Amino acid sequence: MALRINDEAPNFTADTTEGTIDFHEWIGDGWALLFSHPKDFTPVCTTELGTLAGLKPEFAKRNCKILGISVDSVSNHEKWSHDIEASQGHAVNYPLIGDPELKIVKAYDMLPADAGDTSEGRTPADNATARSVFVIGPDKKIKATLTYPMSTGRNFEEILRLVDSCQLTATKKVATPANWTQGGDVIISPAVSDEEAKQTYPDGWQTPLPYVRIVPQPK
Repeated sequence: MALRINDEAPNFTADTTEGTIDFHEWIGDGWALLFSHPKDFTPVCTTELGTLAGLKPEFAKRNCKILGISVDSVSNHEKWSHDIEASQGHAVNYPLIGDPELKIVKAYDMLPADAGDTSEGRTPADNATARSVFVIGPDKKIKATLTYPMSTGRNFEEILRLVDSCQLTATKKVATPANWTQGGDVIISPAVSDEEAKQTYPDGWQTPLPYVRIVPQPK
């Protein structure tokens, strides 16, 4: 079954490069970024995992843990990590799940139910759809999802921006406009009446259209 925004993220127990984890327990009361890649020792994925390792401090500032997954074994991940550090300048500093029986990628609808139960003999193309990002909140619900083709490396600065927006809008009754970045103006949620908005924004707001109410980002 397809997973949608606001669905509970399926829980699982898995072996990782940092030991066995229970996913929901591992998230704790923070946020999590679960991202998959089709196969170890592939060029685009090598650049992605190294880039994300370099950005780990930024995710940590946002109380957001990082967890990678592919259908490769944990031992394969550990071997590949040396290549990532040597070529990208950053050692992988977050856990990578080994899912050689395809259980977790199926639970997250990244591979179809009839994909089999082993990664043996599977090529990157066979795993092309296992290339997704899930942003998961402290309530263990999915806040955002993204899926990229194998030929396009993910922009993790954009994913940081996505996390910023998800965290802001989880606690404030606002929405973020196109190209918004942290500290920029935001839009009052349509669900908020003008009367309620006046209590929060006594100085008023810009109204370029009757249904667009722009205010500075709330603290």
